[in-house]
Parts: sequence; structure tokens; C-alpha cells
Amino acid sequence: MSILQFIKENDLAWQPSFNGELGDGLVGYRGALIVEEGKQLSPDRKLPPKVQAKQVLLVADDTKVTFFASELESILHFEAFFEKYKAYFTPQTLVILYVTDLDKNGTFTYHDITINAYSLAESSVWNELLDLSGLDKGDLKKLDNKRKIEVLYQGLLDADCTAKSMSFEEILSYKGESSKKIMGAV
Repeated sequence: MSILQFIKENDLAWQPSFNGELGDGLVGYRGALIVEEGKQLSPDRKLPPKVQAKQVLLVADDTKVTFFASELESILHFEAFFEKYKAYFTPQTLVILYVTDLDKNGTFTYHDITINAYSLAESSVWNELLDLSGLDKGDLKKLDNKRKIEVLYQGLLDADCTAKSMSFEEILSYKGESSKKIMGAV
């Protein structure tokens, strides 16, 4: 079963803006993914997810995820996230997590999967990925969603996405308060 089938069959998608085929036999997803469901109020009403991987951008083939990036509100949500989606990650998967309560960037290995974890204070995952890949927003402006994902994915494969090497326990020790600034109208 592909990751997109898994997401659909388990009702794990949350407000996707793209969910479909890319080129070269790959599929993509952009949106949020449910880590822990919200409370069921009635048979047809449910609260928003308690925990979610936000601003997800993923690329996958038929069996595995080749690229995954998202925002987690807390590094403490990582293990629940990983447990839910681990079947689709391999040691070759490029994983970049932006964590709002992380005070220091680090790259760690968790169950043979390399995780690049970065602090996310004010920006968006998309903008951070553009910076990491060396791409400019202007380069992607006129492209459709599908093509934007493909170009960014290729740019990230060509970039060095690693931070200082640490253990998962070290990463946990850098949990701070959420530093993300809410932007927009008040």
C-alpha cells in the first residue's frame, strides 16, 4: 500500500492543498497529517486533530517516502509521529523536520532513519526549504503546485540538509518553549 493510500484509508489527511501524481512515477502530498485525532463529538463531527504534522511536503514512490518535511509543534510529538508513519521511511528517505520548541538544530538517527531537525521560529516550512535548497521564490512563482513540489524536491536532493550530528536524547535536551511568532491580523 502506498503512503497516499495509507493516508486516505486511515483518514489522516488534514486540509491538503496537493495530493496526487508527480512525474517519474512519484506522488506528492502537501497539507497536514494527523498524528493524534481530535475528539469525536458525534458520528459526523470531530474536533481538529490534537497533534498534527503541519505544513507537510512529501514525495513518495509506490512503496516508500523519498522526501518528507513538516512542522511539529513540539519535539515531544516526534515519537508518536514516527510510530504512525515509520513503515514508509527508509534509510534513504530525506527527512527534514522543523520544530517550534527546539532551541538548537541537529541531525539524529532514529530506528536507522536520519532525521534533520531544525528550529522554526517565524518562517514557514516552505520558505525554510527554499532557503535550504538555494532556490528563490521567484523561480517557482509561475509554476503550478505539482511542478513547484518537483523543483523543490530536486533542489533539496542536491543540497546538504544536515545539521550538527547528535543523538535523539541530545535533541530532546534542547526542547525549549515554543518560540514561533504568530503572524497576521490580530
